[in-house]
Amino acid sequence: MTFGQRPAYLQGLNPEQLEAVCYDGTRLLILAGAGTGKTRVITTKIAYLVREKHIPPESILAVTFTNKAANEMRERAMDIEPSCERAVIRTFHSFGAWFLRRNAQLFGLKREFTIYDDEDSAELVHSIFPTFSKRDCSDYAFLIAKAKDYGLSPDAPNLGFISRHPEFRRIYAAYEERLRATGNVDFGDLILMPAQFLEKDDAVRSRTRQRFRVILVDEYQDSNVAQFRLLQQLAGAETMLCVVGDDDQSIYRFRGAEVRNILNFQTVFPETKLIKLERNYRSHQKILDLAHSIVEHNASRLGKKLLATRTGGTKPKLAILDDQDQEIEYCAYIVQQHLRDGGRWRDIAILYRTNAQSLGFERLFPRYDIPYRIVGALRFYEREEVKDMLAFLAFLANPRDEISFKRIVNKPSRGIGAASIEKIVASALQTGSDLLGASKKVLRDIHGKGKDGLRQFIALIDEARTSLERGTSDEGRTLGTLVADFAQNSGLIDFYRGKDKIAGTQKEENIEELINAASDSPLSEDGLLEFLDSVMLDQSRQANDTNADAVTLITMHNTKGLEFPTVIVTGLEQGLFPRNDEEGEDLEEQRRLFYVAVTRAKDQLYLTACRWRRLHGKLFETMPSRFLTEIDPELYELWGASRWPPQPTYRHADSRSAAGGTEGAATKAEWAPGMTVYHDEYGNGTIIKVTTSQSAGPLVVVKFDSGKVAQFFPKYTKKLERVEH
Repeated sequence: MTFGQRPAYLQGLNPEQLEAVCYDGTRLLILAGAGTGKTRVITTKIAYLVREKHIPPESILAVTFTNKAANEMRERAMDIEPSCERAVIRTFHSFGAWFLRRNAQLFGLKREFTIYDDEDSAELVHSIFPTFSKRDCSDYAFLIAKAKDYGLSPDAPNLGFISRHPEFRRIYAAYEERLRATGNVDFGDLILMPAQFLEKDDAVRSRTRQRFRVILVDEYQDSNVAQFRLLQQLAGAETMLCVVGDDDQSIYRFRGAEVRNILNFQTVFPETKLIKLERNYRSHQKILDLAHSIVEHNASRLGKKLLATRTGGTKPKLAILDDQDQEIEYCAYIVQQHLRDGGRWRDIAILYRTNAQSLGFERLFPRYDIPYRIVGALRFYEREEVKDMLAFLAFLANPRDEISFKRIVNKPSRGIGAASIEKIVASALQTGSDLLGASKKVLRDIHGKGKDGLRQFIALIDEARTSLERGTSDEGRTLGTLVADFAQNSGLIDFYRGKDKIAGTQKEENIEELINAASDSPLSEDGLLEFLDSVMLDQSRQANDTNADAVTLITMHNTKGLEFPTVIVTGLEQGLFPRNDEEGEDLEEQRRLFYVAVTRAKDQLYLTACRWRRLHGKLFETMPSRFLTEIDPELYELWGASRWPPQPTYRHADSRSAAGGTEGAATKAEWAPGMTVYHDEYGNGTIIKVTTSQSAGPLVVVKFDSGKVAQFFPKYTKKLERVEH
């Protein structure tokens, strides 16, 4: 296809992107580096297959990891070819829920099952083992979720990979038995149950493969073992399978993501075509060179090097500072300088390893009149008042839902005691009835205030059920109307309005926001189930205003998929990033996390490390991150004390500050190019370069007799010694 023959929607693609879009073999791995336009490629490919290859959109399945990404994929494909609206474009978990509901009877489920989130799973563990602490219940729920991510059932021989606790297998088995008894599923089931079923049932597997002739997977480096097993069953020999991802951006191992899925893809699926997207449209080359200098130290990678399409740019800056107060001051200086140069607050993101590191910025930025927003705060659907309302809807959809029942039956307090609630649950389990029926049966055995309270609760649910069955026959009523009625009649809206007055919160507004969201859904059983699915599977909605003109404070993990003109990566000290116990695969993942952080920067990149940091209320001396010593020193500019503003707001008053300036001058003459040195691990070598910084002392670059080149801050290491002749 020559340039002149290309349809207009293909003419803006570079050669590698065009090849990826037009390739029509059965197996394709697109290795897409940061900022290389992978979303454009995958959405254009969907439209291309429908428009040019005449593949029915209904036979295309595209999966990704967030609803936001799935919606963007659908909208961009529809912009090119409107009939792409009929393609199945979902998150992995949304596809699993869709598959389970369509085949509910085959799984021994009713179509109206509820999806349990992490908190619900922990509550279920506590229901089975009431003597366990809430912390223990959460820990076991986490381990069970991890086991399912790795495709391991309670009787799996290698379950010890997840936990060696002698009781874990028994706890996991009891959890599964109770979960099945409730008629519900958890997040792990959404992937593992379809994968296991398709592995065993030839007829359903064949029917599913006939339905989906094309499968595309975005962000494939984030897939886990169970998702990989599901993909293997969905993709037959004739299926066109295309996965898009970047092994250098696999940073969610703690969630079960398995980088080997992308590293071994060509082995598992022979005759795979590999296309690398290496033209970066985001960052200057100097930033990309530093990023490559970081990640090239990883052994487990397919290998690529990004090439900037933008010209110009300045070297990244590395600042070695006294402590986190001076680090914050340094960041404030960079921010204020950016504003003086005509920039905006929102151009800048300050990145850190852990959420706890935001506290100093929250405390001191107001003193500098710097507005900020924190990304990673509690998500909307995870807030107490919202989860209460969702529990009502979940119980309305499935009256066997034990967790939702326990959450709302006595909230606000109706005088229904824990013993009465457990009696209702036990009755339901013994008779096989749902919890609403069991409540009506047990009602005659309850006395006093609890009897009136339970009667009120039953009336609330019956009224809501009647309203749902009547549906839209009442003109103007939507699912939002049902939610609003329950919020008022249950007393929850008054309960949280009172909390707002005491604590100055916005819980009532959050309930109203949920009512608004539900108002887009019809008042019907299908409308209820679709709304619950969209809520439970939505992992992208944040409480923060992403359009605010403010500096962004954000963890490195949360920056995935984002970009900013200026990025400051803070806290680059050994023990903090990486931690001292991180080795092997864990260390490589942290190196990839550093790579992701660096590649968020479009125009300017700053790196900071502190000589001292407060941990657990005490001040500890630190060493620069090992990642910093791996970077070629030619790729950054060392920001010394001479570049510091003339009269910074903050200054140390102790002996460390006083010693800092003289130490740099005293050691400068101790290290010079041509000197012979010895290192405990690397042996003899020769200094080839020395860069001076008053705050950090000299940075010494050594070429060892083995050929290895390494760099050191002598102030921070005792392993490097001069060899006297």
